Amino acid sequence: MAATSREFIATVNDLADYVSRQEKAEKQSCSTFNAKLPSAVKDEASRNAMSIVRKFNRGSVGSFPILKKPQCVWNNQNYRIKQDTIEIPVLVDGKSKRISIAAVINEHNTDKLSGKLGTLRITKKNGKWIAQVAVEENIEALRTSEKVMGVDLGLKVPAVAVTSDGKTKFAGNGRQNKFIRRRHKSRRKRLGKAKKQKAIEKTSNKEQRWMQDQDHKISREIVDFAVRNNIGTIRMELLDNIRQTARTSRKNEKNLHTWSFYRLSSYIEYKARMAGIKVEYVDPAYTSQICPACGCLNKAKGRLYKCGCGFKTHRDRVGAINIIYAPVVSGKRRSA
Repeated sequence: MAATSREFIATVNDLADYVSRQEKAEKQSCSTFNAKLPSAVKDEASRNAMSIVRKFNRGSVGSFPILKKPQCVWNNQNYRIKQDTIEIPVLVDGKSKRISIAAVINEHNTDKLSGKLGTLRITKKNGKWIAQVAVEENIEALRTSEKVMGVDLGLKVPAVAVTSDGKTKFAGNGRQNKFIRRRHKSRRKRLGKAKKQKAIEKTSNKEQRWMQDQDHKISREIVDFAVRNNIGTIRMELLDNIRQTARTSRKNEKNLHTWSFYRLSSYIEYKARMAGIKVEYVDPAYTSQICPACGCLNKAKGRLYKCGCGFKTHRDRVGAINIIYAPVVSGKRRSA
């Protein structure tokens, strides 16, 4: 496995370098280059090389990417997964031979692997070989429930969900998120003074992976809460240009400009659609100020919202309630 993975990344790097120097980037056929890999794996190496070149040409990456970590890729027609083994073709004495590799597959992953399988990627991480399989999951039929849930996204509380019958879910820990970001920022500052650019890039990537993982966990909590309460529609604010229009305190300004509201909302959206829940976006104007009881405008002090009519609750919960009844971006309003 080690020899195959080293040959694979070396082939991808060589192909990417060769294609990038051509006037017109074209995918290389497995018959046009030599590599100690089965033909199907050579095709995957060519696809990976083309992907690297396209990303670089689009400007998605700063410097030309070079693969370093051992890995290899097989398409869905060239491997088999059984109860405790993975069968893959490798090159042995110049001939393609299928070998069986012992694998630990837990019950959760076994259920996932019952769907339509895509490519298999085997990588080495922390001294262990890890198999990653693309799976096409079945999307549930659209729910017929008329219950609506509003979701308010923020900094101190990443997501607050309120159902149309008043049930509430707070998801995520904004203080923990800010602490992690401050810690990484402080470390990057120290590394900058020491002029350790590679270490700075490494800690930045680690921070982004952590934040992305948090968004996945928060979005899963929100969608699971919606499923448990038989929600048919989730509504969120359309937060276009929030960094230019939102007003916040000086200490939260940097968090606002670095937090990915779009990523979290997109995670909630695709997980909700897979669960058969419709997603709509609404006009965010005054959702955090309108009193849900009497309709008066009030600005919350701290985390508590109070209105002269006697209504009071958490300020982010007010936003989620008002999102339920706010006009959708298409101009259509929820029927009374």
